[in-house]
Amino acid sequence: MKKLLAKTLVVASVAGTALAVQAQEVTLKVHHFLSPTTFIQTGVFEPWCAKLAKESANRIKCQIYPAMQLGGTPPQLYDQAKDGVADVVWTVLGYSANRFPMSEVFELPFMMTNAEATSRAAWDYSQAYSKHEFKDVHLLAMHVHGPGYLFTTKKQMKVMSDFKGMKFRAPTRLTNKMLAMLGATPVGMPVPAVPEALSKGVIEGAVIPYQVVPSIKVNELAKFAAETDPKFNALYTTVFAIAMNKAKYDSLPADLKKVIDNNSGQEFSAMAGRVQEADDGPGREKVKASGVTINVIPAAELEKWKKATDSLDDEWAANITKLGHDGPKTLQAARDLIKKYTK
Repeated sequence: MKKLLAKTLVVASVAGTALAVQAQEVTLKVHHFLSPTTFIQTGVFEPWCAKLAKESANRIKCQIYPAMQLGGTPPQLYDQAKDGVADVVWTVLGYSANRFPMSEVFELPFMMTNAEATSRAAWDYSQAYSKHEFKDVHLLAMHVHGPGYLFTTKKQMKVMSDFKGMKFRAPTRLTNKMLAMLGATPVGMPVPAVPEALSKGVIEGAVIPYQVVPSIKVNELAKFAAETDPKFNALYTTVFAIAMNKAKYDSLPADLKKVIDNNSGQEFSAMAGRVQEADDGPGREKVKASGVTINVIPAAELEKWKKATDSLDDEWAANITKLGHDGPKTLQAARDLIKKYTK
């Protein structure tokens, strides 16, 4: 009888533990650097969190903290995911210069076609070539924004010589190098710092996509916007990562991990890129409504810009080779992936 009772207690204990694991609930602290009304919150994280809740029977919840509400600066977001300050972060990889050299390939001049295709390519590439760069986190998505354009306060940009002596903001190391090759004086800074820098004359121009312009009021500060011929590859884009704290992911029971896994990867990456680029249209309308003069740089002129910056591709490939990888092969792989997904 005692043995039977002991056995019953063990079975009950195991069953109770299993039920506790099965019933485990988790609230993810999601941190990003833009306002709560921007695409990353309303178009990406809120729908994503709703899917997690639905598919987990409401056992996965999110608490979203916009505009760096958990403290720190945008360049610190990746480390916040690594260290557990936040459970999930959205960050610009280029804010940490030289930390993600393999991943920055998509930021080379005239690489990007459209955000959805290039985001799919960025995810596939991360799994094949740059997984080691994300060993400290659980990577959920990689994506890019729509075409980056030129916004200026004093001079309309029409030809390459217009860059000469201009102080231009860029988000990443490679975009800074590109601007220098075009003749500008590059000034690197995160996007939230752009309005003050423009208003104080620290910079005279910035490269950003239309999508982010209204949220940082660049349409009220710039007098001119220069687009690139839409039939030409984009002047530049920026690579973003959505990363999760590794320990948080590892602590989840198998069924909740599966929910996270089913909402990560290439489709999540493509969705983030698509949603961000979809905001370019409304952003452009607000720029027009603000009285900003918009012009388009024709393909013939862009060919000159491309020629002036082509050596940056070779420089990137040479650096990757120095790091022990096949630089030219890796560069071609990124190009091929973009081509594969571009319709």
